[in-house]
Amino acid sequence: MQGHVIIVFDAHRSLELDVDTPIEPAAARAARDWFAQQWQALGCEPLRVSGKVLLLDKILGVADALGYANLSAKGSLAQEFATHAVQALEKPRVTVDLPGLAIVY
Repeated sequence: MQGHVIIVFDAHRSLELDVDTPIEPAAARAARDWFAQQWQALGCEPLRVSGKVLLLDKILGVADALGYANLSAKGSLAQEFATHAVQALEKPRVTVDLPGLAIVY
């Protein structure tokens, strides 16, 4: 399946990535696990006062921790992030809006 991911870092910096990946239950589970592992490895903090961390929070946190400079310099890492975002959410179009703390699909 063709997918498209936009990561908005601020008003002047964003990345747009196209991916070609299957969307299936096994891939979705692996992608969610990838975000959980990255969340831990990058030392991300919960966004909610309650401390509860949802999948969308993990995607936002990982995108923020990796940052624009890192993702734009390392095309393979950006592609991996985009592929996992499409698979984890099981949606072909994903926008990660860091300033708005939102994910639209």
